[in-house]
Amino acid sequence: MSLPRFNFNYVEPVVMLATIIQWLVLATIAGAVVGSGTSLFLHGLNFFTDKTASMPFWFQMVLLPVGGLLNGLLLYYGYRLNKTGLKDSGIEAVHRQAGRMPFKTIAIKPVAAIITLASGGSAGREGPCSHIGASLAAGIGRVFKLNGELQTRLVACGVSAGFAGVFGTPLAGAIYGVEVLTIGRIRHDFLFPAIVAGFVSFEISKFWGVPYTYLTVLSLPEFSEILFLKTIGIGIVCGLVAWVFVDMITFTRTVFSRIGNRLRVWPPLLPLIGGCMLSVLILVIPTDYLGLSLPLITQALNGEAMPYFGFLWKTLLVAITLGSGFYGGVATPQLVIGAIAGNAFAPLFGVSPSLGAAVGLVAVVAAASNTPIAAILMSVELFSGNLGAVYVAAPCIAAYLIIGHRSIYPDQVVAYPKTSWLRMRQDMPLGAEKVYLSYGLLRWWSRFRLRQSVRRWWQWLGRR
Repeated sequence: MSLPRFNFNYVEPVVMLATIIQWLVLATIAGAVVGSGTSLFLHGLNFFTDKTASMPFWFQMVLLPVGGLLNGLLLYYGYRLNKTGLKDSGIEAVHRQAGRMPFKTIAIKPVAAIITLASGGSAGREGPCSHIGASLAAGIGRVFKLNGELQTRLVACGVSAGFAGVFGTPLAGAIYGVEVLTIGRIRHDFLFPAIVAGFVSFEISKFWGVPYTYLTVLSLPEFSEILFLKTIGIGIVCGLVAWVFVDMITFTRTVFSRIGNRLRVWPPLLPLIGGCMLSVLILVIPTDYLGLSLPLITQALNGEAMPYFGFLWKTLLVAITLGSGFYGGVATPQLVIGAIAGNAFAPLFGVSPSLGAAVGLVAVVAAASNTPIAAILMSVELFSGNLGAVYVAAPCIAAYLIIGHRSIYPDQVVAYPKTSWLRMRQDMPLGAEKVYLSYGLLRWWSRFRLRQSVRRWWQWLGRR
């Protein structure tokens, strides 16, 4: 029996329409569920951080080690509930787990993040929201018994919805959730469901009363070619700042891991040690750099002078917090560090501190997360369109390039190198890729070395 034959030109639009309808339904459900879940977390976080916001200094010093110990105990014993062997990373679920995630541990990271931030640990709030989004989306996929490909896309939608709900930037959040998966490539087949889920999550979060704060820049100069080059300079500096941020977190994680292994320290005690270190550091570092540090962004954007080493203070506190075993997000610290660095270094380029803070705020995100497109869109949404993409597009790309193949997310996959002067295998996990100089660059280098050798030989003959 022969199968019926169809004219592809007529069938394809019908299939595409069915796909749009399919994702309108699935992504709307995912966005509504994720928006509700993240709203519950954000309200709980705001409640507990408000309770500890005005604590006396001595109590802050005591609370940091206590928060570290509670984090260690929760993460150590909580993850024993995971009998599936699956990792609870949304990026890992998309790349290597066919969209599957452990559901019994869904509350561990959000509760740990509340403990971290309420006790004064320096971290962000978006990590738990993306985790909630990915976990709930994976659960929805299981309820509807979706195949592996649909399940994978739905988890990516959940990540996007989580980011959109926490920042109040539905478009940037949706793109961030897709762009963060792979360096050098965006899955366009993920975009439509991610955008639908992101906007639904944002609207649901507003319905549940989640407050959002949008930013302003004091004054914007008339754009010119000179200003264009100056902002690129700020972007390069912020890319180097992001480099320090990523490497310092990686370094502290390695140090604490080695301490635990060589000294056989019980794992829950490592964040306790980190909390003690933070308590000592705040004797010399202002407590403004603890927690989310969102007021620092406002001060930087208002043009108040930020210290040159302010970004190092925040980076150090975040690195010890996360490296020792506290749990929290990493995107919000990038915003804070970028605003501080942009404000501090902008006058060196003849740019106002306010504009420098706005550029740095998104440039560090573009570099450390390898998400330049999402960072550009974030500037438009966070600044309510007042800061045009023309001011930040080139700095974000420059920062993204200068940091090289590093990322704050170790689960990212490298699809393509960032320059034609480097070669590597496609779709390799970050850190596992082997990078080589291109043949053209090697040939140029060989010729350069040959010319140098001939010149030295000729000079030697002249001395003879």
